[in-house]
Amino acid sequence: MATITYFEKPGPHNTEKTLVLGADRAKELSIKTIIIASSSGSTAQRAVRIFPRGSLVAVTHSTGFEHKDAQELRPGRKKELERQGCKVLTCQHAFGGVNRAVRRMLHTYQLDEIVAYTLRTMGQGFKVCLEIACMAADAGLVSVKQEALCIAGTGTGADTAVVLTPANAQSFFELKVHEIVCKPRL
Repeated sequence: MATITYFEKPGPHNTEKTLVLGADRAKELSIKTIIIASSSGSTAQRAVRIFPRGSLVAVTHSTGFEHKDAQELRPGRKKELERQGCKVLTCQHAFGGVNRAVRRMLHTYQLDEIVAYTLRTMGQGFKVCLEIACMAADAGLVSVKQEALCIAGTGTGADTAVVLTPANAQSFFELKVHEIVCKPRL
């Protein structure tokens, strides 16, 4: 029986422990696909030292997430991650996009953001784990037929690791969370 590690507080100070716990569980379950949220690429850079080469998919913020035309992942860092065998995905967020534009313009929440707020009841990192699993599946970088380990965090770094079977966003309710490896206690 697997155990869940609960961190006292959310945040990037949990990153190393989250990566190690995730790597240990992925090895125990023979999981070959690791999906990690990494806005600037620094969490992904730490992960490439821990996970087997070619297993890692790093999902960034979409361009323009923080500021118009701004991409938080610098081109040099992206190239370095790719040289180290990490696939890097930058695309529209599964729980954002056009619906977020409707909210901003018309001041009304849309379905995808309601889903996001609901998932945040388990923690920001938990929501992001499910979101990046959909994004990576939609991009064809992960299979929806195999379990994956997803790692994300609250703000920056990593504090949540989840074993799941990804789904395409259009089939979101087929996504299955099998285990929570670690997360902050809320």
